[in-house]
Amino acid sequence: MSPTAFALIVLAGLIHAGWNIVAKKAGGDARFAFFTAFIMMGLWAPLGWWLGRGVVSTWGRVEWTLVMASGVLHVFYYVTLLRGYRKADLTVVYPLARGSAPLLSSLVAIVFLGEQISALGVAGIAGVVGGVFLIAGGPGLLRAARDPAARRRVHKGMFYGVLTGAFIAAYTVVDGYAVRWVLMSPILVDYMGNFVRVVLLAPSVLRDRATAWQLWQRQWRQALMVAAVSPVAYVLVLYAMQEAPLSHVAPAREVSMLFAALLGGHLLGEGERGSRVLGALCIAGGVVALGLG
Repeated sequence: MSPTAFALIVLAGLIHAGWNIVAKKAGGDARFAFFTAFIMMGLWAPLGWWLGRGVVSTWGRVEWTLVMASGVLHVFYYVTLLRGYRKADLTVVYPLARGSAPLLSSLVAIVFLGEQISALGVAGIAGVVGGVFLIAGGPGLLRAARDPAARRRVHKGMFYGVLTGAFIAAYTVVDGYAVRWVLMSPILVDYMGNFVRVVLLAPSVLRDRATAWQLWQRQWRQALMVAAVSPVAYVLVLYAMQEAPLSHVAPAREVSMLFAALLGGHLLGEGERGSRVLGALCIAGGVVALGLG
């Protein structure tokens, strides 16, 4: 992995961890997802227009199919993530989502896209996944908790975390194919896919406009923050995919867990600091191994 790709992934990880903490605090649902997508549509319109003029009109069936698939998968990902945040702790949902995704996306890239990975790269994936497991609670996840309510909360977090990870893996493969093999602009892939997200999420707002308005008044600041920075994080990752194999980039994205471990637990007061720090160190080692591999 080139130093440029590595730097892009580290910066994206910091931004990604930050906006997830904001989304967790918002406690939103599909309507919050619509708010962020709608703001994103207007906020990034000048850049989308500048890059898309003379390009989008030349897209054919392949490009539009990829954009549509990306938009749909991102909707399922974001709504599932937000539901997980309402049902369980960020420090369970987020690590499991981030940890299961690279396994799935790297497997697809290696098996179906013909990418190669070295033994050091395999060790890096193992370090990332092991670190995520520790951050999520380590062996305690297997034993769950003695308190039935706590056990149900952990189990819900595990379910939504892994399901979110599956959607992350799916959109990573689709978007990675778009920017690496079809040579589409990373910014346009994300921006044009956002129009799909707006259309799919609009019914959640239109069904009950009065409630949506109340939620908007409480959540618009968080929605604005997420809309402003989340595209930056993901576009940086897409540019990294142009520089390095998908099977390396996908696991390396989990460097965001370093920042989530140090910031999320403190800001949200979810405990287990020791295992999070150890897990973060495992992730750091895994990312370095991927960088060298």
